[in-house]
Amino acid sequence: MRTRITELFGIERPIVQGGMHYVGFAEMAAAVSNAGGLGMITALTFPNGPALLEEIKRCRKMTDKPIGVNLTFLPSVNPPDYPGYVAAIIEGGVKAVETAGNNPAEILPALKAAGIKVIHKCTSVRHALKAEAIGCDAVSVDGFECGGHPGEDDIPNFILLPAAARALSVPFIASGGMVDGRSLVAALALGADGINMGTRFIATEEAPVHPNVKQAILDATELDTRLVMRPLRNTERVLNNVAVERILVREEEMGSKLRFADIADEVAGVYPKVMRDGIVDAGAWSCGMVAGLIDDIPTVQALLDRIMAEAEAILMLNAPVPEPA
Repeated sequence: MRTRITELFGIERPIVQGGMHYVGFAEMAAAVSNAGGLGMITALTFPNGPALLEEIKRCRKMTDKPIGVNLTFLPSVNPPDYPGYVAAIIEGGVKAVETAGNNPAEILPALKAAGIKVIHKCTSVRHALKAEAIGCDAVSVDGFECGGHPGEDDIPNFILLPAAARALSVPFIASGGMVDGRSLVAALALGADGINMGTRFIATEEAPVHPNVKQAILDATELDTRLVMRPLRNTERVLNNVAVERILVREEEMGSKLRFADIADEVAGVYPKVMRDGIVDAGAWSCGMVAGLIDDIPTVQALLDRIMAEAEAILMLNAPVPEPA
């Protein structure tokens, strides 16, 4: 399947793996790229540029297909090693970068000079237009359904994607609610050039996370995510658990007086405990509403093969969608 996204990144299938903290290691990125999509290493999982470069080199031993790096810009008292990450991306020969968070304009000249294509993650059309204006090659449009940070506008993809299609000239992918062949066809019909999946890739054999995390996603329904940090205007969609319930009670009790420090213990630094150690109630961790549509743990290759087969069946005279094996 050829779209503007497959042409831009030199991939076979218009499926991109989203950046995921303590999930986007070399194993995950290589599995997605080997299956024809675009795998992403998550930069902020690593302490500095040299550590990221070693992970890029490790990934290169697992695949000769295009890979990308997710680089999220967050406000911080002690800023991460952003110059080091950029240097590692360039030295590692990575040709695709997904930026997220704050405006990436400062690093674009260095990436462009190295021939790197940049896709910026946006939760609104106005932000997508800004990304296009500063020179990003593509945009990831994140609807309200997505895991992680859906922004503050609460616009679902059935509205957001066609609005983006009307406004943008650069190619864009749909993120949030993307899980199968139906999702892919729907995204294409609504104007996108491909899809971005995060939660669906966590529930795969190659995902380097604890089995407890995968089982928690399998057990979840579409009703089992919650929005935290809304009073801070830093909304995050997470899988519900006892820690999340405590956060929500604290947010309700404190209202406008809430500060990040009041919930930091159950929001910051929890990913190693969850993803690596399998303590799924350790705190709030990102998960999309699509958890309710996930009921197996296939290999990444089998997953992408199935998505493309489903999409083809739908597109070819609306044939019956194949059932999972």
